Amino acid sequence: MPQVPQRDETAMRQFVEYMGRLLADWGLPRMAARVLFCLMAAEERSLTAGELGERLGASPAAISGAVRYLTQIQMVVREPVPGSRRDLYRLVDDSWYEVTLAKMTLIKTIADAADEGVAAAGGPDTVAGARLANMRDFYQWVQDELPTFMDRWAERKRRTR
Repeated sequence: MPQVPQRDETAMRQFVEYMGRLLADWGLPRMAARVLFCLMAAEERSLTAGELGERLGASPAAISGAVRYLTQIQMVVREPVPGSRRDLYRLVDDSWYEVTLAKMTLIKTIADAADEGVAAAGGPDTVAGARLANMRDFYQWVQDELPTFMDRWAERKRRTR
């Protein structure tokens, strides 16, 4: 009889902490990253702030700030528990896809701002203007290509369900 894989809680806690550090290095607040991956690593669909704090060894204030941040960037949803003052927190379904879609407008904003920087620097033939033009061109390319990637991901998800 095949052996059922056993969850390794120590390895899972190490994974959550590693991902928290990794995403913090990319600019996500460290506690928010830890909460995000605590939710991703949970077998439960949602957790209370108390459960998150217990699993992460974090204060209620730290958890509160982290879930507030994650709800603002639309990675986590807060759901009230009927008849209770507690809330449950869960990941947004397909959150990475949804956040990337939401950030597409930021990519355009960055490209447009870089274009203004090119003009302010005296055009693309100046040293600063060339750097800024390269940045603008990259973000314009990302903006042009990202919808295709997103469509391909959505199609792949449909085929694998």
